[in-house]
Amino acid sequence: MYSILHDMNWVLPLRNDLATNIFYGFTFLGYAPFFLIFLPIGYWLWDRDMFTRLVVLIGLTAVLNGWLKDFWQDPRPAARFQLDADRVADSYGRPSGHAQVAVAMWFWLAWEMRRPWAWAAAAFIASGVIFSRLYLGVHDIDDVLAGTILGFITLGIFAWLVSERVIAFIRSLPAGFEFAVIIVSIPALWIIWPNGENPAPIASVLFLLLGWFAGAALDKKAAPHKPVLPAWWLQIVMAIGGTLGLFALRAGATKLVVATDLGHPVAGLAVSALLGFYATGIAPWIFRKLGLMKPGASHAKA
Repeated sequence: MYSILHDMNWVLPLRNDLATNIFYGFTFLGYAPFFLIFLPIGYWLWDRDMFTRLVVLIGLTAVLNGWLKDFWQDPRPAARFQLDADRVADSYGRPSGHAQVAVAMWFWLAWEMRRPWAWAAAAFIASGVIFSRLYLGVHDIDDVLAGTILGFITLGIFAWLVSERVIAFIRSLPAGFEFAVIIVSIPALWIIWPNGENPAPIASVLFLLLGWFAGAALDKKAAPHKPVLPAWWLQIVMAIGGTLGLFALRAGATKLVVATDLGHPVAGLAVSALLGFYATGIAPWIFRKLGLMKPGASHAKA
């Protein structure tokens, strides 16, 4: 059984140039640049509330995955198998973050959409992402199996967290409860993190959440109802322009951190918060000023 779960020799005969490019594409769907493109565009052009829930789900998944990685400290496959070694650096193997996030993210979107094709698409994409980690030799079967199981467990926990009863309870709490939870959780990471490992990379996810919630609160105040979007081709312009703006902001903020010699860990976390705030606060404000996004009307009956 150990050999089946950890031996990677079987993957070498499967490799060819076409397959390698395909699975590089699938594995990209589990890295930060993809999330920085997909999540803001979904917020701008699809559904603000749905993608805010999705960001929270990904945040919870990332925290759980990072904690378990540093708890188990399971080594990745040998370097001779790895085609994606530069991006995994010296991180641990079990559980696969790509597998865990792919299952949680894509199946949650399918559950939100309630369409047969969405479930089929979720299964296809998640399977492609999971197998890409094996094909590229950066995880073994044990890693992706653990990540897949944890992805479904995370889904179940999150479904309970957004159930009507729990949401009703949260809404009964004082305003700013969500911010308080995130703010308290950030220093708590250094207390609960196992084996003396550094939780700063996971803390950056919580800072992005903090910025996301702050921007979303301002966005909802400025436009309480679902916004009216322009013609499809202008939506493409919004997606491209908004994304270019986000990555320009990221590059500029990072250069500023380096040039001013600010404390790198703290400044890096601040950049994460700024990106979250841009996605939900700054970009929608710009879209409204340009007339690309107009406040919608309430559909409530008189």
